[in-house]
Amino acid sequence: SPTFDDVKSWGESFEKLMKSKGGRKVFREFLRSEYSEENMLFWLACEELKQEATPEQVEEKARLIYEDYISILSPKEVSLDSRVREVINRNMVDPTPNTFDEAQLQIFTLMHRDSYPRFLNSQIYKRLVQQTS
Repeated sequence: SPTFDDVKSWGESFEKLMKSKGGRKVFREFLRSEYSEENMLFWLACEELKQEATPEQVEEKARLIYEDYISILSPKEVSLDSRVREVINRNMVDPTPNTFDEAQLQIFTLMHRDSYPRFLNSQIYKRLVQQTS
């Protein structure tokens, strides 16, 4: 379980929160309470895509990410602007581990700007601070 220093560092920087497995877990719990967990799931899927070794695996994983998070028919669709959607559609012709980089950055920024400040004021985070101090 996280230490006080861990929890404190998550409050200091969104980057530190996202670099930490424990931090991501707690933040994801918070996002679930706000019905925006798909943002974290998409971000994690993009991270996993970058680890894929073979072109076949990359293509399969990219298609799954597209169906799950980009397709307008998906219940887990993430909020992206039309320019980034066009980039993805072009990239999907020949997917690479970096197909979703711009989209991933856009979602990272969205979570940082919108969800993170609310997370720091949430009961979930405040409870953690109390439990670890």
